[in-house]
Amino acid sequence: MNLLFAINQNFSKLLCHCLHSIIKNGGAEHYDAYILHSDLDETSIAEIQRKAGAAVTCHFIAVDEAIFYGFPESKRYPKQIYYRLAAPILLPKHLDRILYLDVDLVVINPLQELYNMDFEGNYYIACSHTDEYLTKFNQLRLGVEDGVPYINTGVMMMNLPLLRSDMNIEKIRETAQKKMHTFLLPDQDLLTMMHGEHIKLIDTMRYNLSDR
Repeated sequence: MNLLFAINQNFSKLLCHCLHSIIKNGGAEHYDAYILHSDLDETSIAEIQRKAGAAVTCHFIAVDEAIFYGFPESKRYPKQIYYRLAAPILLPKHLDRILYLDVDLVVINPLQELYNMDFEGNYYIACSHTDEYLTKFNQLRLGVEDGVPYINTGVMMMNLPLLRSDMNIEKIRETAQKKMHTFLLPDQDLLTMMHGEHIKLIDTMRYNLSDR
């Protein structure tokens, strides 16, 4: 089972906690965790792999931050939030599907049902945490068509071959710079704008339960 994480140095401990919950409850015998980062030192890398143990093979992929020059960022939303959007071109080409998880998640049930779900021709399988009113507000705010859901990017199955065929970093950058004045949650706003019509929606109460 392929798992994707995107972190900076400050989130290494959270990643260890998340991996612990996956090993305990995720249901698979082995996991390949692909970890996109730009500042992990050797000590942190060794500690993550040690705590992951034999059940997880960690693949650390150093990302050149220059790729995301011009993307809006802040202390709360560092450049690492965009790594998941560019993952199809950052990950090894032999991968065909991967499950992205935010590192502040706790996995409490097996992951196989979600991991093996049919994409039905979509780029992503994901959830929305917004009700009808907020969905309409986000459609107007972002200028997307009626019916496009607002996606929570914390849990996403990614159809890598399809995403690679439609991946253009410059287009994402151009959209980000053009619309940054309207952004509230930059990565979720961008994904909704770029790929909102190619997302298979699943039940948030089952697959991406929020703390609320």
